[in-house]
Amino acid sequence: MDGDRMTADLWEQARDALAEGIGRNNVMAWIEPLHFAGIRDGVAMIDAPTTFIADWVARHFAEPIRAALAARGAEVSRVEFAVRAGRKGRDAVEARLAPPSPAAGPSLPAPPARPAPAARPRSGEDESLPGAPLIARHTFDSFVVGKPNALAHAAARRVAEQAEVSFNPLFLYGGVGLGKTHLMHAIAWEVQARRPAARVLYISAEKFMFSFINALRAKTVMEFKSLFRSVDVLLIDDVHFIAGKDSTQEEFFHTFNALVDAKRQIVLSADRAPGEIKDLEERITTRLQCGLVVDLHPTDYELRLGILQGRIDSFREQYPGVTIARGVLEFLAHSVNSNVRILEGAMNRLCAFAALVGREITVELAQDWLADMLRTLNRRITIEEIQKKVAEHYNVRFADLIGPRRVRTLARPRQVAMYLCKELTSRSLPEIGRRFGGRDHTTIMHGVRRVEELRRSDPQIAEDVEMLRRILQS
Repeated sequence: MDGDRMTADLWEQARDALAEGIGRNNVMAWIEPLHFAGIRDGVAMIDAPTTFIADWVARHFAEPIRAALAARGAEVSRVEFAVRAGRKGRDAVEARLAPPSPAAGPSLPAPPARPAPAARPRSGEDESLPGAPLIARHTFDSFVVGKPNALAHAAARRVAEQAEVSFNPLFLYGGVGLGKTHLMHAIAWEVQARRPAARVLYISAEKFMFSFINALRAKTVMEFKSLFRSVDVLLIDDVHFIAGKDSTQEEFFHTFNALVDAKRQIVLSADRAPGEIKDLEERITTRLQCGLVVDLHPTDYELRLGILQGRIDSFREQYPGVTIARGVLEFLAHSVNSNVRILEGAMNRLCAFAALVGREITVELAQDWLADMLRTLNRRITIEEIQKKVAEHYNVRFADLIGPRRVRTLARPRQVAMYLCKELTSRSLPEIGRRFGGRDHTTIMHGVRRVEELRRSDPQIAEDVEMLRRILQS
């Protein structure tokens, strides 16, 4: 018993020394899961819960561990690792990897089992349709509805459930990771479930363009036209991709008209509203605006928390044995406020790490291991910050920059500020216009386009914009 106590004290002292040498995070991640079995013939015997941990610690921390033990009076010539968590080590590892028990309390309770979704055909299963495969989990059942996406969800459901066209096209737009693609896949799945005979085609705008180019090269344009104009529901993702591509826009225009005339449904998505897509032909823009245009707003706290709670069962399936303490989901929903992809990526990162090292995911662990991500996310550039930096750079008054005066000495800095607001913030054009003295969104759009043109033709403007961007993002 005394020997065990001395061994435990020696290891505790060594760990404290290691925290100063290799850092507290490394000790938490790699040293805490280890079990110090003792010293035999000058060899420190250490048990690790997994081969991965044993190999990693042996490569990176074997010498610091030996030195820490030797500094405490132990005669240690080398350190050996074994994947054999004996007694205390095995108990600790099993406790960390075991699913939460009802009496445990602090761990998130496992959700009730859900029935597996029925197998459904994927988009493009018909060899004549060149569509992309649909993601199985992107259905209406798995889409978490909140205030920022409620209208988009309702519109998507209406399109999927009604055979008769209700609004054509349905145009969904918003930033990355807000659910546009999820809703498009959900529409395709629902239409196929309700109307198995319907020809549903989901495709990216990029693939639409390449299919058209290949048809031109192979002289099979008539087959291309017939294929795309024979579908019952056409869903095209990232339609902003075709902007500036004249021949593809021409074919898209005629395909669009043919489907609308035949009362076939079209669903489109983009990263901005039709009127804000640069180099998109006006005749296409006006047709896109004839249907229902819906903006998916950035997620709020309640929606982000709901998304994490809805995905917790899939995280458990992917990383069996990992436990998640209470408060972790709330912490992530509050801290990761950019988009759903980054939110789910943060959760995946934590689960993968916890599975590798045999640790429970706690708020403290999340804070330590997402520190780099959280620092980046918390750096928010505001419209006012951009306006002040631009005014300072061009040596003009802040009040004049956002005021009504239109002299040339103010017009160019003002347009640069408008451009940077559009590029570096998630604010809409109308909101940016309001912050520039109540200007109309078309004025902001003109300023953005003017700076884009000047960046290509005027080296000084290009240099100014790049310098201001670096200053604001630093």
